[in-house]
Amino acid sequence: MDARFTEEQQEIRRTLRELTTKRCTPDDIKAATRTPAGHDPDLWGTLGHELGLPGLALPEESGGAGGTLTELTLVAEELGRVLAPSPLLATSGLAAPLVAALGTDTQRAALLPRIADGSLTAALAVPGTGLATALGLVADNAGDWAGGGRAGGVQAARQGDGWRLYGQAEQVLDGHSAGLLLVAAHTGGFARSRTLLFLVRQDAPGLVRTRQTSLDETRPQARLELRDVAAELLGVEDADVAGALAAAGDGVATLLAAEAVGAADRALERTVAYVKEREQFGRPVGSFQAVKHRLADVYVQVQAARSAAYYAAWAASDVQEKEVGGLALAQGLEALRTAAAEAVQLHGGIGFTWEHDAHLYLKRAAGDELLFGPVHLLRARAAQEARLFEVSA
Repeated sequence: MDARFTEEQQEIRRTLRELTTKRCTPDDIKAATRTPAGHDPDLWGTLGHELGLPGLALPEESGGAGGTLTELTLVAEELGRVLAPSPLLATSGLAAPLVAALGTDTQRAALLPRIADGSLTAALAVPGTGLATALGLVADNAGDWAGGGRAGGVQAARQGDGWRLYGQAEQVLDGHSAGLLLVAAHTGGFARSRTLLFLVRQDAPGLVRTRQTSLDETRPQARLELRDVAAELLGVEDADVAGALAAAGDGVATLLAAEAVGAADRALERTVAYVKEREQFGRPVGSFQAVKHRLADVYVQVQAARSAAYYAAWAASDVQEKEVGGLALAQGLEALRTAAAEAVQLHGGIGFTWEHDAHLYLKRAAGDELLFGPVHLLRARAAQEARLFEVSA
C-alpha cells in the first residue's frame, strides 16, 4: 500500500484551497446560507462545470473523471475546512452512487453525465429520521425504515406502466433545490412490502418541497410531500436496494469524516492563532501549560481522525478491504466536536457570540451527528459487523 497522494491528487487540494480562500470567507458562507438554494450557485458552477468535481469518482464513460473516492475525499476535506454549503454531498456522495449501482443503462446514460458536469443536482429522500439506518451506518437497513403499512412513510403503487408515490419525507439534504430526487418508498402491500428507489423530477405535479430550519444552516434540509406524484423506478424491481444503500452509506460516511477533519483542523488553527494573540495576566493565553496541553490533545485527535478518513477512502477502492467508513465517521465527528468545543471555550467571551464563527463548527458537529450518528451507534455497528463481541462455541 502506497499512502502517498499522487501529484494530481495534490493539485486537487491546492486548487480547492486557493479557490475557497478567495470565495469562501465567513461572510461569503453566511450569505450563501441565506439564498433560496442554501448555497452559492456561482460557486457550484465553478466546482461543477469548470472543475468537474461532482464527477471525480464517476467512470469516464459516464462523463466523469474515472477517479476514486480518494479524490472526492480530498474535495470534501477542503470544503469542510470552510464549512462551504454545497450540493456535493447529496449529489455525488448519496445520489450518484445509487444511480450508478442500480440504474438501467438508459437511466445512467441520461443522468450521470449531467451529474458529472454539475448541471444536475440530486438528493436522496428517506422518510422520517431513518437516513443513518437506511444507509446501514447505525443498524441493519433491512427493516421498515422507509415506512409501510400503518407506519406511514412513502408508499408506491403501480399505475399502468408507471408508479405513483404518496407520503412524506423529512430531513432531505438539499431536497428543496435538487433537480432530481431519489425517493425510498414501500411497495407490494403490508404482507409483502419491500423498499425500492424511485426517480422524481423537481417539477413533478403533486410534489411539495419546503425548506426546513435546521440546526446547521450550512447543511440545508427540506420536507417533501408527495401527493399522487408520478415516479420512475430506479433500476429493476428485484435489485439489491439494501446492498446499494449500504455501499453508498460507507462512501458518504467517508466523505463526512473528511469534512469533519477539515472543519476540526481549521477550528484548531483559528484557536491556536487566537491564543497566541490574546493576553491574560500580562502574557499570551497560549503560553500557559494547561492551554498547550488541551490544544495538543485536540491536534492528536484531529490527526488520528485524518488517518482514519484517508484509510476509509483507500479501503473503499479495494474490494478486499472491509467497509470502514462508519468507524472513520465516528472518529471524525468526535474530533470535530472536541475541536469546536475547545474553540468556543478558548476564544473566551467572543467565542460565545453569534458574531464569531466558532458556533458554526459546533453546529456542524452536532448536526452531522444527529443525521448520521450518533457516534456510539456508529461504533456499535462497526463492532457488530466485525463480530467483535461474539463468543465462539
